Parts: sequence; structure tokens; C-alpha cells
Amino acid sequence: MMMKYFFMVLFMIPLMNSWYLFMMSLMFMSLIFIYFSSSVNFFSQVSGLFGMDILSYSLISLTCWVLFLMVMASYMIYRDKKNSSEFLFVVLFMLLALMFTFSADNLLIFYLSFEASIIPTLFLIFGWGYQPERLLAGNYLLFYTLFASLPLLLGIFYIYKVVGSLNFWLISLDINIYLYLSLVLAFLVKMPMVFVHFWLPKAHVEAPISGSMILAGILLKLGGYGLFRVLMFTNHYSSSLSYLWVNLSLFGAFMVGLLCLCQVDMKSVIAYSSVSHMGLVICGIMTCSYMGMVGSLVMMLGHGFCSSGLFCLANIVYERTHSRSLLLNKGLITFMPGMSMLWFLLCANNMSCPPSLNLLGEIYIINSLLGWDYLTCFLLMLSSFLSCCYSIYLYSASQHGSLYSGMLISSGGNIREYTLILMHWLPLNFLIMSFDLFSMYL
Repeated sequence: MMMKYFFMVLFMIPLMNSWYLFMMSLMFMSLIFIYFSSSVNFFSQVSGLFGMDILSYSLISLTCWVLFLMVMASYMIYRDKKNSSEFLFVVLFMLLALMFTFSADNLLIFYLSFEASIIPTLFLIFGWGYQPERLLAGNYLLFYTLFASLPLLLGIFYIYKVVGSLNFWLISLDINIYLYLSLVLAFLVKMPMVFVHFWLPKAHVEAPISGSMILAGILLKLGGYGLFRVLMFTNHYSSSLSYLWVNLSLFGAFMVGLLCLCQVDMKSVIAYSSVSHMGLVICGIMTCSYMGMVGSLVMMLGHGFCSSGLFCLANIVYERTHSRSLLLNKGLITFMPGMSMLWFLLCANNMSCPPSLNLLGEIYIINSLLGWDYLTCFLLMLSSFLSCCYSIYLYSASQHGSLYSGMLISSGGNIREYTLILMHWLPLNFLIMSFDLFSMYL
């Protein structure tokens, strides 16, 4: 069953000469997948080495949707004729790699497609990035990720030698600290966990809008997905080391929240807020409890829509003022009032206001953490408070104040841009009504 979607992606190759036809085909494919592949609480649609459960279904649906919005957001590439066919080919390669990653039930195929997703991301940063520093950002992304991934590959070889199978569901072996770290560290760097997160803000600032959307919306979720899968057979060992990752991530969420308040670059604020939110996701997963797992899944989905939408808004401003600085981009509410409302809605969602998926995920994660150890409440309070602070800071610093006198001519937004942001905001706030689907996980 999964193979038909892979072939559907391949049949989109002839459409790369037509930007609009490709974009609409991507939209219809995502809708077809979402409505006709609704998974159940067991592994289904098995075909060879691929299959799907709630976790795979949710993240593949998010991937299809964000990639469709990514093409819509990158209209300037088509308008200015900046190698648009090559760009669509990179998007298609990205879609194929991510669908393989999220639907593989074999550890080696998962690893290969997990690493393959770095290649199109690097092409996006190198080929369509803004400043010359994008080369350094690409190197950071590559070496941080690959440095942590080599032990994972060695761990996979060891598992095959001992168990004789790499199927997630069939692996059962005695875990030691070396094997555990080799399996877990690659995903913690990809999330990224604090202290190994420096590649993320660097990559976000230098990437084009398409690179920022795919990084925030999907690639950070690869780490969470990998942890979900690896904890299926390291659960009994992981629970004894949970305190290490939870303490580190909670402290990191607090420190990164403070760091967000010092930033003057719009993209930096949004990128560091992603690190803070992913810290909570790591906490939820590492508690190894039902509420923590479900909360982490919901928060990953909510963050995918919210963070991607905020990067789109920052790019809409950048296309008009050619600056991402919060010192220059002030008073935007005076000439973009409609867009200012969308800024408010997404910044409010970023601080987990109702009825967003972020709120639901945070409630579940906070419940699981307080049940795990009530002393976590202090750092949780501080990180949640700072989450609220930097969201308000981002909104008020950009929308209020005196309009920069250098901006003589600008437009208040067009239909494509409003549609783009609403396509992020609607699923983020209305998916909460079908929460029963996510609650079937585990």
C-alpha cells in the first residue's frame, strides 16, 4: 500500500516545468494521503519493508502539507527565474526521502533515508540561501548531524549481528550504556537538544524560506520520530537514564528562553524558540509514559505548523524591507494590519494558547513530567513563562513602534500570502477536534 504513494511522487517528475501544476498536484496528493490513509492503532498498510501506524501517518501527512506550503511560499524563485525546475526537483527528492524515513519499519532503511534527507536541505541552503555565510551554516548542519550519526550506524550493525533482524518490532536484546548512547545521540542532535543545537539557528538564518520551513516543520521531527522507534526496544534501559535528558532539556528550555529575549533577528528568535519547544518534546518522550509520548507527538505536529508559519511571516516582511532586524522592522501594523492579525494569532499559538495543538501537547507533557517528578515544576514554570515572554516580544517589537522612514513603498500583502498563513493556522487550531486519532497511539 505504501508503494503506491512512492510511485505517485515519481509520477510528479514530468510536472516540474509547470510551477502551478506541480504545486496543485502536491496539494491534492497530500489531501489524498490524509483522507484515504487514515491509520489505526496497529501497524497497517504493510508492503515489503514499509508500513504505517499513527505516528508515521501523522508525520507523513505533516510532510506532504508543509512541502506543498513550501512551494507556495517560494513563489519568488519562480517569478525571478532562479532555477525553479531544479528547486522543484529538490522538493520532490525531499518528499521521497521523508516518506521513506517515516514509513520504514527496518532500522537500516530508516537510517539511510534519515541521512538522505540532509542532501536536499543542503542544496536548498547552498543554492537558494541569502548570504555567503550559508556555506559555513551548511557545514555546521552536515558535521553536527554526521558526527552523531556514525555511532548510530555502528549500533545498527551490532544489533543485526546479535539479533539477526533490523525490524523495529522484532528487536530484543540486552542494552548497555555504549549501545544506548549510540542509538540515542544522533536523534538528540537532530532534535536538537541544548548544547548540540548551534547548527540550527545558523542554518535557519542563512536558509531561504523553503529551507527554514522544512527544517522547522519536518527535519526536527526526524529526531523525535527516531527516539519513538528506538525506545520501542530500549525502553527498560532508557527509564533509568531519563533524569539526565529531562534535567538537561528543562534547563536548556529555560536558558534558551532567556536567549530568545536577547535576539534582534526575527529568524533567530523563531529558531531559538524551536529549540525550547523541542526541549519539552524530549522531556515528554524520555518519561517513557503514555501521556508523555502522546503529548510529544501532538506537540511535534503543532510546532511543525506554528514555527513554519512564523518563518513565512518573517519572510513576507523580509521580501518588503530586505531586513530581518527587529530594530528596523517596527510599526508593521500601520501598513499591514491584516498580516498583523495573523502575526498575533501565530505568536499566541507559539505561547500555547487555546485551542492550538501546542496547548494540548504541553498539557500532556506537563502532566507526564509532574507525575514523573514533581520537582520539575519549577523549571517548567520558568520555561513556560519565558515562552510567553519571547512570543510577546516578537509580536510587539515588530508590529508596534515608529515605522522605519526608509520604507517608502510597500504592499500590505496579497492573496497568496494570506492563503499561505491561513493554511498553517487552520490545521494548527482545528486538528484538536480530532484528537481521538492521536490518543490511539501506543
